[in-house]
Amino acid sequence: MSFTFFTDRLGGYSQGDFSSLNLALHVDDEPESVLRNRDVIEQAHGKTVYMNQVHGNNVEVISAPTDQSLTCDSLVTNVPGVTLAVLVADCIPLLLSSRNVIAAVHVGRRGLVNGVAAKTVDIMRELGADEITANLGPSICGPCYEVDQVTYEEVVSIHPRARCKTSTGTPALDLPAALVADLAKLSIDSHVDSRCTREDGNLFSYRKSHRTGRQAGLIRL
Repeated sequence: MSFTFFTDRLGGYSQGDFSSLNLALHVDDEPESVLRNRDVIEQAHGKTVYMNQVHGNNVEVISAPTDQSLTCDSLVTNVPGVTLAVLVADCIPLLLSSRNVIAAVHVGRRGLVNGVAAKTVDIMRELGADEITANLGPSICGPCYEVDQVTYEEVVSIHPRARCKTSTGTPALDLPAALVADLAKLSIDSHVDSRCTREDGNLFSYRKSHRTGRQAGLIRL
């Protein structure tokens, strides 16, 4: 049985644009505040492993607790008691769970296109995962994710379920809908937190404010 949790921007020590539970060290927040915020997470959820996320599809398997932030966009483990974290401010925090293997995956537009979720599922199954379920945390909703026509056509040519429009009729991408469809093809049922990061004031959003923090999706066995 796995435990999953999605943080918001409340309950931390950061100030100003990063108020208050910013968990990212790369966004120009005071490092001391971020480390205090991460300590809040560890006090509540135990030893937590973070990523240096680069919008790629590299998957790292965690075999023991580590303080190192690995450069990847997906963490997988079969070790009980290790919490995996994925940081987001509009992208999808995807948490994959099975009886004995779990994963935390960073899925933005590029992650959707490069198949980081499917690659993660393959590795989980190689490690013995049987029935896998997916939890998609809060992310930017389709109508709020406006893109240019070239980007729109690039994505929907591969992921037609991403087709969307803004309230004014301009091209947009519904990344959660496309990811749910991808996971269904892999025989994975999904649960979606429908809160939009751009619309919900309790969540960090890069689209809403470029200078902002990051919330997390957390999972552990």
